[in-house]
Amino acid sequence: MEAAKTRALVKGIITVEHWRDGKLLYKGTSENLVTNQGLDKILDSTLANDASATWYLGIIEASHTYAAGDTYAVPNHTESTAYDEATRQEYEEAASSGQSVTNSANKATFTISATKTIYGAFLVDHNVKGNTAEAGKVLLCGGEFGSSRDVVDDDVINVTYTVSAADN
Repeated sequence: MEAAKTRALVKGIITVEHWRDGKLLYKGTSENLVTNQGLDKILDSTLANDASATWYLGIIEASHTYAAGDTYAVPNHTESTAYDEATRQEYEEAASSGQSVTNSANKATFTISATKTIYGAFLVDHNVKGNTAEAGKVLLCGGEFGSSRDVVDDDVINVTYTVSAADN
């Protein structure tokens, strides 16, 4: 008898809302890539007794196709720091349910402070805007929105990130 084969699938979904003057201009959802560094962190956190991290969402201001080899130190994206909040926004997730975890009840909010085009979002375990030098930090995942967003001062970008796992 042949042993049962199983394949685990971990994937992320980014949902973005773009608000201006209290009006919703756009809402879209897109899949993203979980990096090799992110997959290693998931395994370490679950199976290797690694301490849990606090995660933070950031946004990018140049088009970038994420690759499995992207890391915190070399993310290959251009992070936008043009928002009023002092730090990257904390990923405040609810307990996992149905093999998913999400921050949909506590969306990350970015109040834009300059005219930019915002292309996507990423999830890391360090809160300092623009930082890539902090040793041992992880780029869990990143992805572009379904449509880039042309933003101006005081626009609001809300980002929801959902991670799902399945036996594939």
